[in-house]
Amino acid sequence: MTDPRIEKFADVLVYYSTEVKKGETIIVRGEPSAEDLICEVYRRAVAEGAHVRVKMGLPGADEIFYSAAGDEQLDYLSPIDQFEIEHVDALIGIRAESNTRSMTAIAPDKQVRRSRALKPIRDVVLGKVRWCGTLYPTPAYAQDAEMSTAAFREYVFQAMFLDKDDPIAEWRKLSERQGKLIDSIKNGKEIHLKAEGTDLKFRVDDRIWINSDGKHNMPSGEIFTTPIEDSAEGVVAFSYPVVTGGREIEGIRLVFKKGVVVEASATKNEEYLKKMIALDAGSNKLGEIGIGTNYGIDRFIKTILYDEKIGGTIHLALGNAYPETGGKNVSALHWDMICDLRRGGQMLVDGAVFQKDGEFQA
Repeated sequence: MTDPRIEKFADVLVYYSTEVKKGETIIVRGEPSAEDLICEVYRRAVAEGAHVRVKMGLPGADEIFYSAAGDEQLDYLSPIDQFEIEHVDALIGIRAESNTRSMTAIAPDKQVRRSRALKPIRDVVLGKVRWCGTLYPTPAYAQDAEMSTAAFREYVFQAMFLDKDDPIAEWRKLSERQGKLIDSIKNGKEIHLKAEGTDLKFRVDDRIWINSDGKHNMPSGEIFTTPIEDSAEGVVAFSYPVVTGGREIEGIRLVFKKGVVVEASATKNEEYLKKMIALDAGSNKLGEIGIGTNYGIDRFIKTILYDEKIGGTIHLALGNAYPETGGKNVSALHWDMICDLRRGGQMLVDGAVFQKDGEFQA
């Protein structure tokens, strides 16, 4: 018998996040660990009259590819994949990794090269497709979070309001609260971040703030925009490691001048950090400032889908900007890095305190 919360999970993805409609072409991507959720999503999308393609990933396939692929394969952009994504109305991606460290031994240069090759497909997804990405609670994610699988599963379900009678209604309430925050910040011009090791200023004049309310990320709980490309000045020390490509980059510290990273260091995997910052012409500039608003997500679990939403934190992303914010930076990189303001930190907007010790003052 399917857990009723898995059924609610599927309801949220199909009826709220992507709003699947009759006659649409839908892709559902996932991995075997999430079979029960994939089946419930498939059941609902078919019942709505959509044309659904289920694409199941093979655990370990990425490691095999990167270990064996040559340059031509790393640079290859499949015309089949490109045609498919250009003819899709909505995409639901369900991450359910069984080993989050499977890529640790893969050379970063290969991952960088592949990321460049796949950028055109990412651009289509971000620009033309209704999409939502989510995470299924597997033992691997629980281990990263230093929680039992059962406890992590409960944490995930609570973060998505699946313990409530009507999760979709709860997401609409969160959307309304975030809309009010945007109203209070949308005319601001300068943002000043202050925390231990951090004193950074940048401008957001005329940039558009986006209400991230579960339509693209599930769970969500943030508002975000893009800094003016040449405006960042100062230093930022990030509170938590970046976890990507099977690696952890810890103790990240960046110094900005005229919007560009001029100094970068890390206490672990510094070489990888510097390679990613040098990825292309836009990878050394800020592509996002996000403000976490989901106070049901209250701990760092080494999964950015959750961690960037922690209520009382902000995150900055190096690399590609979201065009809908008015951002112009272009890069194959988009790396979110988190600064926790809950212990003595502040975010000021035009000199006035907007957030202090993780609590909104507006």
